[in-house]
Formats: sequence, structure tokens, C-alpha cells
Amino acid sequence: MSTENEGTAVPPAPSAPPVPVDSPAASPQEGTAPHGGTPAPPSAPPAAGPDDASRGPAAQTHPAAGPYGYGSRQGSAPDAAWPPPPPPAGPAFGPAGDGSGGGWGSSYQPPAPKSGRGRGGLIAALLIAALAAGGLGGGLGYTLAKDGDETGSTTVSASDTGGSVKRDDGTVAAVAAKALPSTVTIEAEGAGGEGGTGTGFVFDKQGHIVTNNHVVAEAVDGGRLTATFPDGKKYDAEVVGHAQGYDVAVIKLENAPSDLKPLPLGDSDKVAVGDSTIAIGAPFGLSNTVTTGIISAKNRPVASSDGSAGSKASYMSALQTDASINPGNSGGPLLDARGNVIGINSAIQSASNGLGGAGQAGSIGLGFAIPVNQAKYVAQQLIKTGKPVYAKIGASVSLEDTADGAQITDQGVGGSEAVEQGGPADKAGLRPGDVITKLDDRVIDSGPTLIGEIWTHQPGDKVTVTYERDGRQHTVELTLGSRVGDS
Repeated sequence: MSTENEGTAVPPAPSAPPVPVDSPAASPQEGTAPHGGTPAPPSAPPAAGPDDASRGPAAQTHPAAGPYGYGSRQGSAPDAAWPPPPPPAGPAFGPAGDGSGGGWGSSYQPPAPKSGRGRGGLIAALLIAALAAGGLGGGLGYTLAKDGDETGSTTVSASDTGGSVKRDDGTVAAVAAKALPSTVTIEAEGAGGEGGTGTGFVFDKQGHIVTNNHVVAEAVDGGRLTATFPDGKKYDAEVVGHAQGYDVAVIKLENAPSDLKPLPLGDSDKVAVGDSTIAIGAPFGLSNTVTTGIISAKNRPVASSDGSAGSKASYMSALQTDASINPGNSGGPLLDARGNVIGINSAIQSASNGLGGAGQAGSIGLGFAIPVNQAKYVAQQLIKTGKPVYAKIGASVSLEDTADGAQITDQGVGGSEAVEQGGPADKAGLRPGDVITKLDDRVIDSGPTLIGEIWTHQPGDKVTVTYERDGRQHTVELTLGSRVGDS
């Protein structure tokens, strides 16, 4: 299936980091009028409508924007190298023409960049409006309680509230308390001023942070990166290595603190459908946000790109979760109930926003994470050499969305041979026209599914390939080869 990166290109990232959670609230005088039926004062500005360009949110893909929306993926011209370009257009999951993420290559029109202030103004207005409404409710509550006292009404106070409650190990609160100090909000700014916001987590004590490639892509060539911890401490960072095909990147903090606590890495192979999940990120710029859900599915074939012309797709055999994931969650950890990282939040399936099609995509309960076992291998390679290493079979396959398998094409990318001479597929006797239907015990229904499954392995792994030729089924064992770099 094809998904969207949870974000599109955004305006230049502001110089100030997202507002820390303990910052004082803005003055209610700046907010919108309180609701609840009370008329707004004459001086209150009219509420912004869906089409108010000065205050409404910018329009999103497995990449959308806010004042800190997240970083969009950097497009690159297609070349003859593996991986192949994004799959051709296919039917969308949402209503036709709604602009939502959908089937293979379903089109997505990125929105015109909006001022970062417009987004921040909307968020601030919404928060302030909530505070104003809360103040009104509090006033009414006091009046009712006072009147109740006169009629003999009584209240009962809880024995424990707030900080005095014990957060037992294994609870969401306990997991969040331990994991949050080891997550960061990443701001990436390109040389031309474009940029966005995403998330990352501490990988080791040397200051390496793991995130998505599409979060930092804008800052790879002459850009600027910063990473801000929940306590407000902000560090400059540099890209150590990035893997576009895997959608994994590693950055390193400059002058990293000595008390870094890497998040423990779990075993994504042992994850089961129904297991609890906890996601941490900065959705729509709201840093240090925690959401929960379950593992909805495993080994979900996902191809995602930023929707720009000529951009290449990333492929994964993903963990699917219904934990709320939105633009800005990209690169953040997906945790199990014990606080172990089991995946890197990377993509979402989105639907129409219901406002005529111009809004930014958001969570509908279909989020996808790169399994941590794969991400760990990629991150270690990037730290060691700065370049990704991909497993390959040495054959070009069709990227059409089918249910019949992955067919080896008659010709490779850029006019090259479909089956690389002397490569793994060639040695195993595979030919153009063969349809691969299984890789080990995994059913292969399309080319992108095959690519995602191959990339869960490492070069040198032996795999069993089942394929069809002239209506007959054959099985052969081959040893995966390797390719270094994205180009």
C-alpha cells in the first residue's frame, strides 16, 4: 500500500524552539471570544473560518506543516540506481479527487507555503479560547457551589490527586516519564530557509540521535539542525548519515551532555498484534506529546514519498499502529508497554479533512513505523560509514499494484538489464517475466512488497524464493547481495 509521509514542505522554521510545556500561558486577552453562548466583547476579533489564509493551517503526505509542522523529504531526480522511482498512480483509498493518501502513487498536491506565524496564531488562539472557556466554567462552578452550600449540599475530596499518585511500572505515565527526557524535537532548515520539524530519540551516550531521513533531508546540504529536549535545552546538530530508501537518518549533537540516557531497544520480531504501543513526538509542533494505541498489524508493506516530482519512494515492512501519529511525529519512538523502542514512526494513511480538500492531513488511526530491528542495523551502518547498505537480489521488478506477485521486468531502470549479470537472481536462474510469489514464508503480492521484505534482511542472508514461470511454480535458494549508498 502507498502512504503519505506525515508532512509537506513548510515555511522557514522559526528561530525559536517549540514552546516548552512549562512555559506560562499566553494572555487570554489575545484569544478568541469564549464560547458557551456568551456574546463576545466588541473588541474581540471575529473567529477565523476554514478559508482564512492568515490564521488557518497550511494544507500536508508518509509526509505537513505547522509553525513547526515537521521536515518534508527532499526530492531528487530519478536515476538508474536502485531503489526504483515511486510507483505509478493507482486508485486512492479516499473519495476520488479528495487529495488524501491512497493507493499506489495516488497523487498529492502539496499546499502553498503559509506564514509560520499564521499557524502559531491559530494554535495559540485555540489554546487561549480553551482557557477562556475554562475560566467561564470555573466561574459558573463556583457560583453553583456557593448556592449549593446554602441548601446544605456537600462535596467529597479525593484522598490522592496529582503528584501523590504512584505511577506503577508499566503504566503509560511511568513509561512516558522515563522516555520523554530521551526524546528531542528536531528543527531542520535548508540553505534556502525552507524547513520543518520532526522528532528523534537518543541512540547512544555519544550524542547520536535516530530519526527519519525525511525529517532532516532539507538540512543535508548546507542547512542547519537543532535538537531540543523537553527541559528546553537546545543543541546544534549535524547529519552523520541518512538512508533515503529506508527513511532512516542519524544526527549527532554538538557538545552533547554527558548524562544522556539512550532509550532501550526492543525486539520488533517478537511484537504481537494487540500489544500496547506508546508514541512520542511533536504533532503539529506540539512537542513532547504522548499518545497510545496497539499494534494493529505487522509486516504491512508500505511505500511512501513526499509527493514531489522525481522523488524516490521509501519502502518498509511496517508495524501498523492506531496510536495517534500526525505531522511532527516523524522520527519519534514507538514504544512497547515496558518503554522499549519497537519502531520509528514514519508514515500515516490519511483521508480528506472534510473542508474542501485544502487542509493538512492528520491521524485516522493508521500509522506506520519502521521496525526497530531494521532501524538499528541501518543506524549502526550510518554511524560507522556514513552510508546505508541495502540487501538486493539483483533484478528489477514491476511497481504496479497487483495481487499476483512481483514480476521481473523485461528491462531494468535506465535501459539496464532486468536481471543483473552475475547477481543473486542470475545465479539462481531467475529470468525476465518470472513472477516472485514468496520470499521465505512471506507472501509477495507486488514489487514494492518484495522490496520492503528484502530490505528487512542483510546482505549475505540466504533466502528461499518461490516464483512462477509459464504457469508452473518453482523454488530456489539465493544469497542476497549488497548495494552501498542511495545513488
